[in-house]
Amino acid sequence: MLNPLMIEKALTCNTIPKELFKTHNVKSGLRNSDGTGVLVGLTKIGNVKGYDLVDSQVIPSNGQLTYRDHNIHDIIKRYEGSTCFEQTAYLLLFGHFPDEEELESFNKLLSESRTLPPDFTENMILKNPSKSIMNKIQRSLLVLYSYDDKAEDMTLSNQLMQCIRLIAFMPTIISYGYHAKAHYFQSKSLYIHKPDLMKKTAANILHMLRPDNSYTPLEEHVLDLLLVLHAEHGGGNNSTFTTTVVTSTGTDTYSAMAAAVGSLKGPKHGGANELVGSMIDDIIKNCNYKNKDDLRDYLLNIMDKKTDNHRGLLYGLGHAVYTKSDPRAEILKAKAKALAIEKNKLEVYDLYESIENTGKSLIYDLKNKHICANTDFYANLVYRLLEIPKDLYTPLFATARIVGWSAHRLETLLSNPRILRPAYKYIK
Repeated sequence: MLNPLMIEKALTCNTIPKELFKTHNVKSGLRNSDGTGVLVGLTKIGNVKGYDLVDSQVIPSNGQLTYRDHNIHDIIKRYEGSTCFEQTAYLLLFGHFPDEEELESFNKLLSESRTLPPDFTENMILKNPSKSIMNKIQRSLLVLYSYDDKAEDMTLSNQLMQCIRLIAFMPTIISYGYHAKAHYFQSKSLYIHKPDLMKKTAANILHMLRPDNSYTPLEEHVLDLLLVLHAEHGGGNNSTFTTTVVTSTGTDTYSAMAAAVGSLKGPKHGGANELVGSMIDDIIKNCNYKNKDDLRDYLLNIMDKKTDNHRGLLYGLGHAVYTKSDPRAEILKAKAKALAIEKNKLEVYDLYESIENTGKSLIYDLKNKHICANTDFYANLVYRLLEIPKDLYTPLFATARIVGWSAHRLETLLSNPRILRPAYKYIK
């Protein structure tokens, strides 16, 4: 057991004063002094725009997200009223929307890969349950390497097929991983539903998660939409950058994807959606949130570190890139309202909207800063309305984002042959 002196020494020798980053002109967090990201690569896959830069000044603007040069609003409108995660995955991997024949062929490949390898469920998931589904995903991805006779084959056709198989496997892995955890750690009944090979991704998730396999068309549509919005977010987000860094070493697909999952798990990245839920629960429990003045006072208490987790953050409000609006949050907000109406839970929607409006007003009044609700905020509302267990918030994010990771892995293998190796300055 570590004694206090050892902990004190470790703290002292590993702490670098913040002012030294400025002294040595080191871009902490790979960010410039104005908050913009340091340019480290090129990509044709996705683009995120949240502000204009005029004379080195950040000017807030409405957020834009594009996949292969297609605005996310246009993608959603193109397939309005139907599911489109598979079409979006095809777009990100192959550069264009699939025609009928291409989509049928792609869906067939996904369908054929939904079922995990023989004995994998029993040996990997049920015999070794994990308290963290993200940890279970990582281990599952690494073990799948052993089931692949061509795990180290770096040809484009093999790399592409590996990515498609992992995209197909993810709904099954997270569903079985959740049920194993619920059974072994929470004493719940164990449900292992085989994937329905005739169903698409969002439908299969709901089919495998729910004990009675039931869901409404709107529930499938909204979950599909959530997957589309989470599928890609440019090359600079941490988990995608992790994919690129690890891929640049020449390692295998399974190792690269497992590393990306580890990145996404962090509360500063994909895990933030769980913190939104905890904050909302705290507000429901301790605040008369229907009174606007009481809600404002309580949000002030959160910012003053007097309640919630005492970190002083309004989770789900604000973003590293988006300023005036996050297009993903805007789209989700509208669909979440329709879902709330179907489930007769409009008061839940009203709560989130009140927190958004009050929080934004509060930040502007106190800091003269424009912020917006980010995708985590309204994604959390969708999860709550769909009665998705909290354990699966971030795993569902990973289930969608593995599409973007796959596209960036392929782009890195084909376009960026050099290993990513930034420099660090040694100080005494």
